[in-house]
Amino acid sequence: MSYKRLEADDFVVSADSITAALWVGNVPTLTYFFTSSTQEASTSGDYYLNVYSSSAATDIQFAIAYANADGSGSDFYNNAVTGSSPTATIYGQYQNLVLGDENAAFIFGNQTSSDFWAISIERNQYKEAIFPGSLFLELSGSSTNIIKLTDDSNYVSTVAFSEAGRVFNLITASAAGVKVSSTGGGTNSDGWSINSGSYGFLLPDIGTILLNPVALGGAVADGGCNLVVSRSFDAPGNNNVRLFKAISGSAAATFSLNSQETVTSDYIFVRPRSSEFNYSENPSFISGSTGEVIYSDFINNPQVYITTVGLYNNTNELLAVAKLSRPLLKDFTKEALIRVKLDF
Repeated sequence: MSYKRLEADDFVVSADSITAALWVGNVPTLTYFFTSSTQEASTSGDYYLNVYSSSAATDIQFAIAYANADGSGSDFYNNAVTGSSPTATIYGQYQNLVLGDENAAFIFGNQTSSDFWAISIERNQYKEAIFPGSLFLELSGSSTNIIKLTDDSNYVSTVAFSEAGRVFNLITASAAGVKVSSTGGGTNSDGWSINSGSYGFLLPDIGTILLNPVALGGAVADGGCNLVVSRSFDAPGNNNVRLFKAISGSAAATFSLNSQETVTSDYIFVRPRSSEFNYSENPSFISGSTGEVIYSDFINNPQVYITTVGLYNNTNELLAVAKLSRPLLKDFTKEALIRVKLDF
């Protein structure tokens, strides 16, 4: 068997970003939304609401959760402990996950908010992250008050980061996903609500969307859609259901997202020179008893075919095998360049 040591210039590393449809069925847009009454009535329903794309309720697409720093919008765990409730627990979890500080506050655009909705995409729906710029979400506060949202990844020159990775603000969008830049309709030049800041965050690296209830709850003239949230203390606010109805009850009922994955490829260039790899150890080539070339014509003018490239470490342990698409004729008059690609 012939070996050849690879040099540093025989290796090239390349990284490519690959996008794909995110939802079940390999579709980029959800238009049908269902929940499970069993899950909604269970203990988990106090914390989050799973959303499915069919009435069979077999594949979770995403989950909705409402978070409130003061614990309002849900029953208290114990009436003697004010503010301790599922919504406060959800707020604390996202506070640690996104901000990394239990004393920090969420600031949407330019406004501090004590509550938000979280849309958490089911982890097996995407590979590495959500593809920024692919978000299109339509919400309705009523049949006539509809707002269309996207993220501002296509319009910012500097990307903001949090403990959860990249952060993009949610802004108003047209049906084509183009940023609204006019000051009409209650939005400023940033595409935010004039009085309430951005409509939330897209956190693509953890597959999460945070929605700002203050901005969405405003009147149409203020850039909102009258999406009402309940902030009653020690009382079920059903805010998870409220957001679900805002998503599923809009005129178009559209929720679009794509997945993104970075595939790193290691290219290895194997270069059999004219004087190399011209003989074979195949029994039909060399005598097993004497070790001589069986056919005299192959002594000075051997004809062999390269079919496989094996990659070994320094102790001659086989690490990988590359198969050629077709046998490659090799003799003293030919040289070859074989490119091996390893994806990881």
